[in-house]
Amino acid sequence: MSSAPPRSPTPRAPKMKKDESFLGKLGGTLARKKKTREVTDLQEEGKSAINSPMAPALVDIHPEDTQLEENEERTMIDPTSREDPKFKELVKVLLDWINDVLAEERIIVKQLEEDLYDGQVLQKLLEKLAHCKLNVAEVTQSEIGQKQKLQTVLEAVQDLLRSHGWPLRWNVDSIHGKNLVSILHLLVSLAMHFRAPIHLPEHVTVQVVVVRKREGLLHSSHISEELTTTTELMMGRFERDAFDTLFDHAPDKLNLVKKSLITFVNKHLNKLNLEVTDLETQFADGVYLVLLLGLLEDYFVPLHNFYLTPDSFDQKVHNVAFAFELMLDGGLKKPKARPEDVVNLDLKSTLRVLYTLFTKYKDVE
Repeated sequence: MSSAPPRSPTPRAPKMKKDESFLGKLGGTLARKKKTREVTDLQEEGKSAINSPMAPALVDIHPEDTQLEENEERTMIDPTSREDPKFKELVKVLLDWINDVLAEERIIVKQLEEDLYDGQVLQKLLEKLAHCKLNVAEVTQSEIGQKQKLQTVLEAVQDLLRSHGWPLRWNVDSIHGKNLVSILHLLVSLAMHFRAPIHLPEHVTVQVVVVRKREGLLHSSHISEELTTTTELMMGRFERDAFDTLFDHAPDKLNLVKKSLITFVNKHLNKLNLEVTDLETQFADGVYLVLLLGLLEDYFVPLHNFYLTPDSFDQKVHNVAFAFELMLDGGLKKPKARPEDVVNLDLKSTLRVLYTLFTKYKDVE
């Protein structure tokens, strides 16, 4: 099948004039039909919303967001949250991941809301990740057809995620309605389930503007939406260990542990004229880890078994995974960390691996 070309982002509505209130803008055509007193009330409410501590002064609204039925609700991310570096990083990491997964399909996603809402890209992404084929129409133009496809895709996702017990913070209407928060929740869950070789920024929270029409008037409120927590919690690793305690409550003791581990690894790596000064970065490509294991077990590791000068993420993951295999061969338990965690400079994961080696080999000369 030939994949659809990347969609162009939908043009945004022009910015509001200085004297235009937030809710006045949202009211659109509705406000013009109101009596003078009702219009005044709406504008006053708009001023109040703008002056509230967390309300955005200016929001680019899509035309469809200005048409609300009674009791209908729309949500949008506060502009200040969109500019948050951690939020931008989350979006970029997920975009890069999707494009990497779908590279063979020649699909390029440029904007999550515009490219994922109709289910076409989500279908291909899920099929690629789960190595399955969904029984859906390949191309659907009508809204009904798009929602039917989305329903099938999301039901398949739900079946995959059921064992985790995670709350599903999306549905057909929110995804098709281009709700970015729902789309991000979906993608984060997929990335966690399939153990994507990416590092999601932790503790990403956004402020969401919720607008509801009630008794002919528009009312706004703000809520905080947590998109990511910690990698360990998202991966379902709830068993805390000594390193969790050190990181959370005893940074001074943590520094002592790091110094002890640096002394331990250099005691052996110095034999190859190698020296470690930064545990977080120097073990990230797996080379030092492989060489260290060879020194500790007193054997030579054939160079064709790992990449001595890895220049890609996959090659680094290969090296760390190979080191984990050597640890298993040496009678050690499988590390709690993932190879991807070490490659992604997760210090806690690296320390856990090295401390496991220290515990067994601390007396080896």
